[in-house]
Amino acid sequence: MLNYDKSWRFKSPGPTPQGVVRDFYDLIEKIAAQGDVWRVVEQCKSHFGGNGRSSSLDWARSDLSQLMDSSAENAPVFIEAFWNCCEDLEQSGLGVPDVQIINAILAEHDAGYEIQPPALIATRAYPPITVPRQAPSLDEQARTLIDECLAESERLLDAGQGRRAVQEILFLLESITTAFRGLGEDTVTIQGKYFGPIINEIKKRERGKAQENIMTWMTTLHGYLSSPTGGGVRHGTDLKEGIAIQQHEARLYCNLARSYLTFLLEEHDQQTKGASSKAWGAY
Repeated sequence: MLNYDKSWRFKSPGPTPQGVVRDFYDLIEKIAAQGDVWRVVEQCKSHFGGNGRSSSLDWARSDLSQLMDSSAENAPVFIEAFWNCCEDLEQSGLGVPDVQIINAILAEHDAGYEIQPPALIATRAYPPITVPRQAPSLDEQARTLIDECLAESERLLDAGQGRRAVQEILFLLESITTAFRGLGEDTVTIQGKYFGPIINEIKKRERGKAQENIMTWMTTLHGYLSSPTGGGVRHGTDLKEGIAIQQHEARLYCNLARSYLTFLLEEHDQQTKGASSKAWGAY
């Protein structure tokens, strides 16, 4: 067994990337090829929660694949099951992948964990930045959108789908800016209908303040990620000059966007409260 945070056994910190599941299954096939394939597959099934012998080798392989997919919902438990499986098969006299091979697969798919026998260590360099989901100045529909998009973005990151994760969080950033439409006073009320014009109007209204610089940084990130020669998450990617988003870069982009989301939500709340106070003062 591997040593790791006990709470991970009862509440999953996140799923295993599908690339890891596929690669671990391929390793089991290679191990099994050294001896009685059916027996090896059955041994592995037991480590991933299987009970009873399958009616044929084909069914055993299918059952093992399904058990691994189910176990993959909890990454630490899944990695431990594979590690225990390898130790068991090694004691049976079969050659098994060493810790370097296993860790290389985990790193390749940005699984967020590394085995340092006898421990399983979390390696995630950028824990997700917390975004206030219960922004009091937004209605329930907006709060639901925030919840859903943040959860989906994190799920996609854990599944190794960085570009789609960034796309999801960028959609949320664009959506939240529309909450500023109609805010302001007299001739400086924000009228823009989508991200670019809205941000530009906020910048003009906040000229000379910190908000102006923050909005500039936000639009720089948005512009790069949208560009076909940048992140390519909105208008497609340039097949000759586009830059593929790496998994660790995707997590950084998502966290930067989360930071801007936090700022926008807090800024919206302050402006809404300010507008309400002035309205009451008019009576």
